Amino acid sequence: MRITVIEHEAEAGLGYLAGWLGVPCDVVRPYLGQEVPERAADGLIVLGGAAAAWEDERSPWQPATRDLLRRAVDEGTPTLGICLGAQLLTMACGGTVERGPAGLEVGACEVIALPAAASDRLFSGVGERAVAVQYHQDAITRLPDGAVPLFTGDRYPNQGYRLGEAAWAVQFHPEATPEIFAAWTAQSAHSAEGDSLSAQGYRAEELNAEVKAAEDRLVATWRPVAEAFGALVKNS
Repeated sequence: MRITVIEHEAEAGLGYLAGWLGVPCDVVRPYLGQEVPERAADGLIVLGGAAAAWEDERSPWQPATRDLLRRAVDEGTPTLGICLGAQLLTMACGGTVERGPAGLEVGACEVIALPAAASDRLFSGVGERAVAVQYHQDAITRLPDGAVPLFTGDRYPNQGYRLGEAAWAVQFHPEATPEIFAAWTAQSAHSAEGDSLSAQGYRAEELNAEVKAAEDRLVATWRPVAEAFGALVKNS
């Protein structure tokens, strides 16, 4: 059994998930010219990235990624979309993604489980409130038809959902280690002036310290979720 992984940029890799899934992963890197496959292997994970889900001119492999996600949902392939991956899944299946009206959501933030999460195959053990790494300014504003909301939050309501029997989307980053998060905040120093963290009222050092302090809670919360996804792939 193998999981196909779509990685959108080198700084946004599998992180924690590489050691948690328990299933070998075939990482496809379209930013290096590798072709997005028409079908996933036994499971599919689509990771995050800096581009917006509609910026196909910036990331020209996104239409093929949306096609891959749509086919995986239709065929019942265990699928997990993370941040940009969640937004691509949303668009692929008829939902809406837009620039977030509440601005950037970043750091170690609280997500709130909705009632359906208590019986979900991946998220039943998360509890009512959990900390998760966030780094996004676009938002899922309308879920695909038939989606089951699983998580919400104070800044943006659509933090996670299930679609069909075996596809999940999370706006947050269960894969992000403190080191990965620090690499993202470092990148912001080279962003356009209006897009930098400091221009939006954040201090990278404080955010990095928040995420580092939350490391034990992040591992305790999201490792069982990744293990459950890996087990689902193995048994599919």
